[in-house]
Amino acid sequence: MAQLSITSFVTLDGVMQAPGGPEEDTSGGFALGGWSVPYGDEDFGRFINEVFEQAGAFLLGRRTYEIFAGYWPKVTDPADPVASKLNSLPKYVASTKLEKADWENSTIIDGDLVKEVTALKERTDGELQVHGSGALAHFLMAHDLIDKFHLLTFPVVLGTGRKLFASGAVPTAFRHTASRVTGAGVAIHTYELAGRPEYGSY
Repeated sequence: MAQLSITSFVTLDGVMQAPGGPEEDTSGGFALGGWSVPYGDEDFGRFINEVFEQAGAFLLGRRTYEIFAGYWPKVTDPADPVASKLNSLPKYVASTKLEKADWENSTIIDGDLVKEVTALKERTDGELQVHGSGALAHFLMAHDLIDKFHLLTFPVVLGTGRKLFASGAVPTAFRHTASRVTGAGVAIHTYELAGRPEYGSY
């Protein structure tokens, strides 16, 4: 049975929208895309490669799937650890709007998403990985389907944009299991689900 992991790039103020380029996601009038790019050093790349080595399948939202499908099939170097995993492993797209998914080994899931994701976790070896996919991440958090977060926090504040942990998120406790900081200053933390928060008073 797979763990479901989410790897997300966030700013210091929690924004996850359009880390990879100005045109990646301009919804809501967002004009600050590409904020993660200046920090993409060797340490960053090494961690990303390590994450993809654990993948058994991918679960993506429609927007992220379309961005990935427009780029990664063109990367054909078998030595590229990200491309080789993305191009060969099963990819599941959570979408009620996408009519077809032509990228090899892609399947659209548009039924009962809780039931579908639970079944995917049961029949997948390794990690069932979510990358980006903000709306999907919110849904998975609301239904306690996430087992692990890889949060890469970049030393930048934007003041606007879609956030990973939006207002109204289900209160959830996590256990910190690993950390490192890249040479460019990206703080990478891994957290595993630990149930509901506990409360007290000083």
